[in-house]
Amino acid sequence: MGGGGFSMESGNALLDDYALALTGVECPKVCFLPTASGDADHYIVRFYRAFPAARCRPSHISLFRRDGGAGPDMGSFLMEQDLIYVGGGSVISLLGTWSAHGIDLMLRAAWENGVVMTGLSAGSLCWFEQGMTAFHGESKPVRGMGFLPFANAVHYEEKPERRAAFLAAMADGLPSGYGTGDGAALHFVGTTLAEVVTSREKARAYHVAPEGAEVTETELATRFLGAPLAVEPALAA
Repeated sequence: MGGGGFSMESGNALLDDYALALTGVECPKVCFLPTASGDADHYIVRFYRAFPAARCRPSHISLFRRDGGAGPDMGSFLMEQDLIYVGGGSVISLLGTWSAHGIDLMLRAAWENGVVMTGLSAGSLCWFEQGMTAFHGESKPVRGMGFLPFANAVHYEEKPERRAAFLAAMADGLPSGYGTGDGAALHFVGTTLAEVVTSREKARAYHVAPEGAEVTETELATRFLGAPLAVEPALAA
């Protein structure tokens, strides 16, 4: 998600519901990783409000505090989840903390075993080969975990300076990738983009690629999750 979900779109659960549905489980196990926020209490509370026990089996892992339900074997716990949801904040702090605890390797094993992964902002950048971050000031690329062999920029239409930095970095050698606005989400199956879904009718996402000395942006087709379902006309004969 370029931006969106429970922490950015109060009252709009379209993207979160879409992620839950991808698990194919009626009451999925959902684990929240708030690492990028320093395990902020308010963020964890908002997660449990958005993902109550009536709709899923929620949990979280805290690496900065002595709480969370993972227990000593975090790798096995993550492997047992149906959905892992990564919150926003500092992707640099997130990646450093995960590496120190081996969470990056645990997440790759869980992903390769079929666990659905999602996240917004820093929780989106982390899955890619390269991400454009501006959390600590000036926009700059940072190396992610590389599950997806592309570059990624979030808040793409809302942060024009970050968009400009992404285009400049790509002209300077950054690999091709995606720019995703708030309310838009890229759905990958493996490393193949399956579709782009949105929680807002005007949310947009782009494929961005170097073309010789230029960098091109191609707007991607989107599916608005709030659109009414088409109904086939009935015929009585």
